[in-house]
Amino acid sequence: MKEPNGKSDVLRRLLTAPVENEVLEFKEAKNTFSFQEIGEYFSALSNEANLKGAAVAWLVFGVSNKREIIGSNFRPQTKNLHSLKHEIARHTTSGVSFAEIHEVQENGKRVLLFEIPAAPQGTPVPFKGHWYGRDGESLVPLSLQKLERIRAQITSKDWSAEIVEEATLEDIDPRAMAVARENFRKKNPRLAGDVDTWDGSVFLRNAKLASTRGKLTRTALLLLGRNEAEHLLRSDPKIRWVLKDHEGASRDYEIFGPPWLLAVDKIFARIRNIKYRYMQPGTLFPQEVDMYDPFSLREALNNCIAHQDYTLNGRINVIEREDSLQFTNVGDFLPGDVHQFLLQNIPPERYRNRFLVEAMRNLNLVDTIGGGIWKMFQAQRERLFPMPEYDISNHRVSVTLIGKVLDMDYANMLIANNDLTLEEIMALDKVQKHKLLTGEEAKRLKTKSLIEGRKPSYYIAKGIAQTTGQKAEYTKNAPFEKKYYLDWIEKLLKEHKSASRRDIDRLLWDKLPDWMTERQKKIKIGNLISEMRRGNIIRNKGTDRRPHWVLEEKGRKDKV
Repeated sequence: MKEPNGKSDVLRRLLTAPVENEVLEFKEAKNTFSFQEIGEYFSALSNEANLKGAAVAWLVFGVSNKREIIGSNFRPQTKNLHSLKHEIARHTTSGVSFAEIHEVQENGKRVLLFEIPAAPQGTPVPFKGHWYGRDGESLVPLSLQKLERIRAQITSKDWSAEIVEEATLEDIDPRAMAVARENFRKKNPRLAGDVDTWDGSVFLRNAKLASTRGKLTRTALLLLGRNEAEHLLRSDPKIRWVLKDHEGASRDYEIFGPPWLLAVDKIFARIRNIKYRYMQPGTLFPQEVDMYDPFSLREALNNCIAHQDYTLNGRINVIEREDSLQFTNVGDFLPGDVHQFLLQNIPPERYRNRFLVEAMRNLNLVDTIGGGIWKMFQAQRERLFPMPEYDISNHRVSVTLIGKVLDMDYANMLIANNDLTLEEIMALDKVQKHKLLTGEEAKRLKTKSLIEGRKPSYYIAKGIAQTTGQKAEYTKNAPFEKKYYLDWIEKLLKEHKSASRRDIDRLLWDKLPDWMTERQKKIKIGNLISEMRRGNIIRNKGTDRRPHWVLEEKGRKDKV
């Protein structure tokens, strides 16, 4: 079985995925691996791919938990490896098995990529009669909730396309209808002259808000319906705006119902999108921008409206803090992985509310080609602001926009390196936010001399610091020579005759690099003390629990 074109690229993409997640699993499998476990992982990954809206999931052999390629000798004979597809099919529903098993040679080491198709709509995939799933990185029996969610797909309908039999044109808000017509003209200029000749029913049909027979849908009531007609939806369609202070206490709020075509502008009016000023290198004049890019605001809120799971009766939230905005909606993120979705930059393959999405496109509310999220990241990059933060856990999607420069050193780095890829910028964004990098991300940034330091505490590299005015930051992060710290301890003991561990900690704490954690600093200082003790430079006059360090007379004479 030869490596297909592009599978090395697939491997590299999987290695740079943010975390090992429900649709990706790495195993060393140096020589052997239990057939039972392979089957259980097949069932779990297939079911999770279905729930995440991913086309496939991946089981990878020959890679350690640290994302290091170690190679696998599992079933070295191609024919024997290929027979695994038939063996798995014997124990699953309808003979479902691997879509393909790819052998990839990377740096002379063999890696196996097991491509697992998502479970069919409405049909969870078992292995030997048992369904499996994931809980984070753990392999577990498929929960009853997940099992029922998959089974419900076979009869699931587009909630937004359902006809509301009791609704009539009297339930449409006239102001919302007027705005809808104007938006439709802008979106469809070739039909602009015809729009005014259409009566309300014809317009709603042409804008894809009503059925072909002119009956109103839930989409029509959500976007254009009168507020008092909300009860016809048999749901709780609300958008809640909340203002919080720096301590997290709520200072103000407002709840908005339909028509959401008008509510969106009312919400934007509540958001304090004030001017933000900051200095860029090479100029005496400050850069002045709005805290939030208007396109990003609309995209984030309209995405919540378009992709909310309305069957869960949840509310959309817009939470405004001192320097950030958070948008949340209930329902899984169907593309499955934000990181990979961004890097592929292609429209989603399926939508939860297809009818609603099409209507919003016709009214110019959402991005036509599905690249709105990518544009949000680019907008933050151009403003030198942190990347949007996505959290897609617990069957909810949350995106946070930060409306300021979080780290001016990071911003200066973007100015000095305008050829950085979005993937590199997303990784560097983790550095400025003090978040963990994957092994592949760290390797890539170090190869380009963008970062220094040790896992997990990386910082801006010296070369970049010198070209972007980060010299002070680098000096704070870079450690001194060991002798520098040893001399300080000896100086303390000479001047004060003795010192406790607490005294030594206080002396050296702020002199150690900023990237070190408290635990790392304690270990570092402990190692310095141990080295001086072993060298007969100091000795402990106290106890192990309460050490009391003094200079060793012999050590002092030897040094003289």
